[in-house]
Amino acid sequence: MTATTLSRRHFLQASGAGAAALVIGLNAKGALAASTSASDINPFVRIEADGTVTAILKHFEMGQGTTTGLTTLIAEELDADWNKVAIEFAPADNSKYANLLFGMQGTGGSTAIANSYMQYRQAGAAARQLLIEAAAKMWKVPAADIRIENSILMNGNNKAHFGEFAAMAAKMPVPEKPAIKEPKDFRLIGKADLPRKDSHGKTDGTATFAIDVKVPGMVYAAIKRSPRFGGVVTSFDASDAKDVGGFLDAKTLPNNAGVVVFAKNTWAAFQARDALTVEWDFSKAESRSSDQISADMKTVIESPEFNTRKGITNAQSEEKLGMAAKVVEQSFDFPFLAHAPMEPVNCVIEPTENGVTVHDGCQFPALTQPVVAQVLGLKPEQVTINTVYAGGSFGRRANPTSDYHLEAAMAFALLGKSKAVKLVWSREDDIHGGYYRPVARHQAKIGVDKDGKILNWSHKIAAKSIMKGTSFEAFAVHDGVDHSSVEGIADSLYGLPEFAVGLSDVQTPVPTLWWRSVGHTHTAYAIESLMDMVASETGQDPIDLRLSLLDKSDTKQRRFAGVMEAARDKSGWKKGNKRGFAAHYSFNTYVAVVADISVQDDTVHVDEVHVAVDCGVAINPDVIRAQMEGGVGYALGAILHSEITLSDGEVDQTNFPDYPTLRINEMPKVNVHIVTSNEAPTGVGEPAVPPTGPAVANAIFAVTGKRITDLPMIKSGLSFS
Repeated sequence: MTATTLSRRHFLQASGAGAAALVIGLNAKGALAASTSASDINPFVRIEADGTVTAILKHFEMGQGTTTGLTTLIAEELDADWNKVAIEFAPADNSKYANLLFGMQGTGGSTAIANSYMQYRQAGAAARQLLIEAAAKMWKVPAADIRIENSILMNGNNKAHFGEFAAMAAKMPVPEKPAIKEPKDFRLIGKADLPRKDSHGKTDGTATFAIDVKVPGMVYAAIKRSPRFGGVVTSFDASDAKDVGGFLDAKTLPNNAGVVVFAKNTWAAFQARDALTVEWDFSKAESRSSDQISADMKTVIESPEFNTRKGITNAQSEEKLGMAAKVVEQSFDFPFLAHAPMEPVNCVIEPTENGVTVHDGCQFPALTQPVVAQVLGLKPEQVTINTVYAGGSFGRRANPTSDYHLEAAMAFALLGKSKAVKLVWSREDDIHGGYYRPVARHQAKIGVDKDGKILNWSHKIAAKSIMKGTSFEAFAVHDGVDHSSVEGIADSLYGLPEFAVGLSDVQTPVPTLWWRSVGHTHTAYAIESLMDMVASETGQDPIDLRLSLLDKSDTKQRRFAGVMEAARDKSGWKKGNKRGFAAHYSFNTYVAVVADISVQDDTVHVDEVHVAVDCGVAINPDVIRAQMEGGVGYALGAILHSEITLSDGEVDQTNFPDYPTLRINEMPKVNVHIVTSNEAPTGVGEPAVPPTGPAVANAIFAVTGKRITDLPMIKSGLSFS
């Protein structure tokens, strides 16, 4: 069953015209309410007169499984027939569909299920209670005597579907706190083989992705962007572009960041764009090569600008080194990384009677609406968003500037605001000129006594800030510290003595952005490699060392220890094994990984990965396993092969031949163990990425004696198959 996508106007028309007999959601005061019209409330569930149940999803789908997860919560509480529950993406409305953890409408940070868990369960429970009360009134029986099975209400010889009571139920007062199920009564939550809601449409081709969208009279657009970040257009010549069949026009963007070409199809737009001759002003652009940026990082990291853990500085921590029997000292270097989703960013802006509609796999409507509105001189509410499926994102579709929406809006305005414009990025655009995971460097000095006990830990990080200079700076940066640069280390769950973490910002015009698991992508690799180094230097078992640094009287540390023990037990870990281990806490989820590799000559193959995850209540175990498996694969591609490098300010990579990701033959067998928990659900889209890299790195050290601290691993002299 595929997701229906509607503009807000059409959504309200359909719901307000009597098509919906019962709508459950939140009213203007944030309380649960029932109505026959979606214009009165923001609905989470709609029940038609024919009995059809539709889950209205405030989070979009980029492959992570939210269409299944959110729908499960409603269907569970309603005891609805899973095969007959439909899904729709909610219209863009920041006031009604805000992510409770962000305060604005958007999907990311592995928060979709976590912030919607009670909202959607309560909406389903409220609908159930109202339907039962309506049936009890009509049948003149006690409500307690009515049961529901697969969307059918039953009592003795009485039997009817939801729709037969929906209109009556919509007129009844909604319970302030509807009773939700106890875990022992779950029928769908936790079901291992529950089919995904998006699989069928994605398999038979009926699912609509942003790249599929076509509207009448649409013009295609492609943009020639500066080859150096920060460059601006001074002039351009389109003489050769005019010879390309299908070329329509070319204009400089209002912000001078590039030249947009209009054409009759995507291929013509790309060909004409490539035929342009453009003169650039690079006076404020990045002009350094990667080795120069690296050298500058080595300088700035020595004297941290910010102390991220109050109470102790790096200098104070390092004073304890004189007492150490051994000092473990190591640096790590991490390159820029592209997101490289399967579907490069694209969108359509279409004129409407009252404004525009943006057709997009829209990750953050709260950012997109005001950006498009400002460019076009509209109010945000005049920008409707038709959300469709996205072919991946890994963070790319949500950025503080809404860059591709901004470009599309400028192109639409340049064409007179009368024709729909479809902006498409090519794979080369994506790799060569998108946003990147920040480049970063780590340096650590760890003092250990004669008994192998850690005395002090001084850690320094240099990284390009993601948040500074953006609309997120006010709440994401405190005392000068961008937490996304140090998360996973500065807030580590390990009980480390004399633990100092210093931060220096790397300055570069290269645009950076959250990348799947954000700062944890490099911090986990560093701290978990260092843990392994301490264990090796002191002759301790890597898991035992970590467990010795956790206090199980603390809930978080106990759950962290729990996944370590689960990974140890499920993988058959024995002391002295030549295997790799790493664990990490991110997005409120605990993950531990054991990696097994084989080596022939200088060729390494990752054979098997064991993952233990504690993400609270497991709503959809199959989705969780898929996200753990996908996280392992995504992490492996990055640590083994991927990097973005610059030569004189220009990105060297253009496409997958020179920005390789994981190949199918390199994917290991992944065994996932989900730790049973009744805690509130937490994120699963990102947490498998951070510990996978260091687990593999630690396995390579265990087998070969080679410690890899400069990524990607392919630079180490080893090859991978």
